[in-house]
Amino acid sequence: MGDQQTPDAVAAGNRTPRFTTPDWWIYRGVGRPWHDVRPIDLLPPPPPWRTFDGGPLPDSDEPPQDGDGEGTRRLGVELHLSERDVDPHEVDAVNAALYLRRPLIVTGRPGTGKSTLAFRIARELGLGRVLQWSISSRTTLRNGLYGYDPIDRVQAAAAARGTGDPPEEPPIGDFVRLGPLGTAFLPSVTPRVLLIDEFDKSEVDLPNDLLGIFENGQFSIPELVRVQQRTPEVSVFTDDPDRRAVINGGRVRCREFPVVVITSNGERDFPEAFLRRCLQLRLAEPGIDQLTAMVAAHLRAGDDERRAALIQEFVDRSAAAGGLPANKLLDAVFLATSGAYDEQDESWPRLLDALWRRLTSVS
Repeated sequence: MGDQQTPDAVAAGNRTPRFTTPDWWIYRGVGRPWHDVRPIDLLPPPPPWRTFDGGPLPDSDEPPQDGDGEGTRRLGVELHLSERDVDPHEVDAVNAALYLRRPLIVTGRPGTGKSTLAFRIARELGLGRVLQWSISSRTTLRNGLYGYDPIDRVQAAAAARGTGDPPEEPPIGDFVRLGPLGTAFLPSVTPRVLLIDEFDKSEVDLPNDLLGIFENGQFSIPELVRVQQRTPEVSVFTDDPDRRAVINGGRVRCREFPVVVITSNGERDFPEAFLRRCLQLRLAEPGIDQLTAMVAAHLRAGDDERRAALIQEFVDRSAAAGGLPANKLLDAVFLATSGAYDEQDESWPRLLDALWRRLTSVS
């Protein structure tokens, strides 16, 4: 396919685009939804070796929206980024992961926006609420797939017997809740976005434990498999608030592989077998254009000259310090432009020093 220059590729004014936008891009990296079409609907079928046939499909295929406002907190109200300002290597990697239905491992220095990438993908492609699985040293595969509380079920059965009514076993599905990983693999035509955050913290076996579900797109819930003869269909809770899903035969199998973003600070090596099943992307430091767009998205009103000066100073200090988290820039701009703090105060340089410290020490 040839390249084409889209309207967003030429930014405001007379700025010359750095590159022409490939027409195979479903995700463009600007973080804004398309107005005329849902871009995920333009995604072609998967490769034969990444095709899944899970079911049953839900009555409604609309993914739940960002009801808790997490996407807005991460991205702001609107991202003012043009296609001229995006990193083509980043967008290439995301689109390759979409086309190939493969997880994307995103590495980079803390504060470069690794986890935010998942929210940009979800907003631009119209994929609704991002499922988040935060990893710690105690996280297991089952934590991400589902939880089952047999004690609550026994207590519910005892309470029912105490009412004097004929004893009736409580539905097992009322005590099963899918985790973010399990919810992401529920069958649907529209894929969900799953953020697996801080993967460096995982215990040593978790990457290998994930190989099966990443390769086969399915998993079983033993507690439901055991009762499938008398209860073939079970309605369970999901990781989405106030949503349930029907599971057949105790097995969950995806129809469309989820958009999986795995963040890593590069603090450990992962098994080769795991890396073979993923694509890899290293995020570069955000430049002035990206930082300006981020500030405009979160703080829409303000003194543009003061903002520009702070952004330039932040870039200079970040380079000297070996990298500073971008959210520290937002803190400084808010204090300087919202009236919360007088930038002319003689203590302002000290405050900036406190805000923009390196993350290597708390001394």
